[in-house]
Amino acid sequence: SAGSKRAAMMRWPVKPAASSETSQAAGGPMTAGLSILSRGQPAASEMKGVSVAYFLIHGKQGGSQSAERDLRAARNFSQAAEGEGLEQIIYLGELVDPTADLSPYLRSRHEIGFVLRHGKTPVTELRSGMIVGSGSALFEMIRYITERQPILVCPAWFFSHAQPIAIRDALAYLAEALETPDAIGRVIEIGGPSRLTYADMLLGYAKERNLRRWLIHTPFHAPRLSAYWVHMVTPIHWRVVAPLIEGLRAELVVRDETARKLFPRIQPIEYQTAVHLALGRIARDSVETSWSDALVTAMGDVKPYRFTVEDGMYVERRQTVIDLPAETVFRSYTGIGGERGWLFMDWAWGMRGWLDKAIGGVGLRRGRRHPDEIHAGESLDFWRVEEVEKNRLMRLRAEMKLPGRAWLQFESEPAAEGKDNTLFTITAYFAPYGFLGFFYWYAMWPFHKPLFDGLARRLVSRARVLARAY
Repeated sequence: SAGSKRAAMMRWPVKPAASSETSQAAGGPMTAGLSILSRGQPAASEMKGVSVAYFLIHGKQGGSQSAERDLRAARNFSQAAEGEGLEQIIYLGELVDPTADLSPYLRSRHEIGFVLRHGKTPVTELRSGMIVGSGSALFEMIRYITERQPILVCPAWFFSHAQPIAIRDALAYLAEALETPDAIGRVIEIGGPSRLTYADMLLGYAKERNLRRWLIHTPFHAPRLSAYWVHMVTPIHWRVVAPLIEGLRAELVVRDETARKLFPRIQPIEYQTAVHLALGRIARDSVETSWSDALVTAMGDVKPYRFTVEDGMYVERRQTVIDLPAETVFRSYTGIGGERGWLFMDWAWGMRGWLDKAIGGVGLRRGRRHPDEIHAGESLDFWRVEEVEKNRLMRLRAEMKLPGRAWLQFESEPAAEGKDNTLFTITAYFAPYGFLGFFYWYAMWPFHKPLFDGLARRLVSRARVLARAY
């Protein structure tokens, strides 16, 4: 009922933006947490005062140990729900092909549903195919492959059919299941409006990104070889993708139209529209939601250097703790560029600006409006100031000629309560365009480490000078 509390048990720590979107979709407050259910902890504390719980936990690494761990989690979750007197469990499972043998991964997902349904708390099981959105392993696999491989040798599973669903529609079904009494105790298949092969999805993604891709069809399934190939060309580990690929040989489409009857208000969008929305953040230069999970929450999370791939972007991050207040560190990094220069390896920045000018870019000589003050929307050499939060953040968007989109972000956050310690973070982001962007990043990466390491040191030194001056 409206206004009741709910709990979502996630399989990864929830991003602030993601939890907000889910909460809005559910029409009210949602408590999100990650419980170590497989270790026998029944998560009763998370369920106190809760009427409905979402079970969204499942492992991705395959194998009997992973399957047994997931089943233990389901049993413990069901027992905790029963102990707290919950009215309903909502479980997001997987579509199945009744004519095919289930892969170990799909079998595990359906056994989880079986375990939950045989508890005393009523269960609504929503069975979904591939979800189109950041964080979906299958969507990210298609995304990375399309971005990085101009010619693809496609095994037979590329031509199996699926019914991909936009993440917004999956969230809508999860929310509606909460408000629809007729959904209790039922297994409901959900999907998008169109049946597509994975090759269709790949080409649809390429169309959205204006990439030309050529597919070579082979008659072999080769799931293990495919997993190694995906591992080589994407950041997704083969142990994660192997069980998924094994299940792709089946036709994972909606065969029961119950969802349409129970939830008439939900009109799922087409795959192409879903891809457009999923990529819309980068197209609008609005990438905050993919950065939010990178913010540290405790001093134990501080690492001097990290290189990762997040939501299709290359991310290179440096962090250090400085015994100065955040406002002093903020003044240090917001004063770079222009006549003051870039403090370290100025010749390298100058050379990059000269190259940019030579190929028709803006170059480095635009300078800055004021030597110390900075505002969003202003130019800063070959950057555009995208966002400024006083004493906390400055984000620059590159306007130089690049085979992709690039940002450089500086952050200064209090490192501890009651102390003038600041966590200083410099992060470089790059969203590549196709194979050329992929090649460009790795060609430039060896130069980034000395450049940004030196810049970080010089900015710390400048902050100390500013602290003495004030």
